[in-house]
Amino acid sequence: MERTLIIVKPDGVQRGLIGEVIARLERRGLKVVGLKMMQISRELAEQHYGVHRERPFFASLVEYITSAPVVVGVLEGPKAIEVTRATVGATNPVDAAPGTIRGDFGLTIGRNLIHASDGAESAEHEINLFFRPEELISYERAVDPWIVEE
Repeated sequence: MERTLIIVKPDGVQRGLIGEVIARLERRGLKVVGLKMMQISRELAEQHYGVHRERPFFASLVEYITSAPVVVGVLEGPKAIEVTRATVGATNPVDAAPGTIRGDFGLTIGRNLIHASDGAESAEHEINLFFRPEELISYERAVDPWIVEE
């Protein structure tokens, strides 16, 4: 099983979309194995967005993600990264397909509601930034055999 990180960004929290975002991902069949609300510190934001440090938009990314509470979660399932990103939609909501989270709720790139890890390496790195191993819970759901082929 693969794991991925999501962050319901400040705009998603402020707009009251936490439940909608998580529900859409759960309805796809993904399992929530870690979830918490937090205020991201400047230091953590700089680590999280470190790959963009030299880009002109780095400061605004850090400023925005630290501006209000977020909800951080770890999802698990077959191809969790790919499934999550497909459900989230394109980074620019204008390009996101209707039915995706960003396609249905977003208007601009700077307020696109949710972050989702873009690959296995970034998922592992991001999960380790936001969660200690003991905060992630492995468990079986009674519905899993109806979602995942063995």
